Amino acid sequence: MLNNIGLPGLLLIAVVVLVMFGRGKVSSLMGEVGKGINAFKQGIKEEGADAAKTVEAARDVTPAADKDKV
Repeated sequence: MLNNIGLPGLLLIAVVVLVMFGRGKVSSLMGEVGKGINAFKQGIKEEGADAAKTVEAARDVTPAADKDKV
């Protein structure tokens, strides 16, 4: 469905949104979207750091003499 929109359709949608909500409302909405994206990226980075700590904590502590035994 969205494959057929094209540039003129996107421009028409943008104009309709600007007329309906006004410039100030759209700009504040885009600011909130930007904050959300930044918060998401920060959360992903923190989750990766937490996962690295978990992997480090879960390292193998089996004595070397017992590693050969299966």
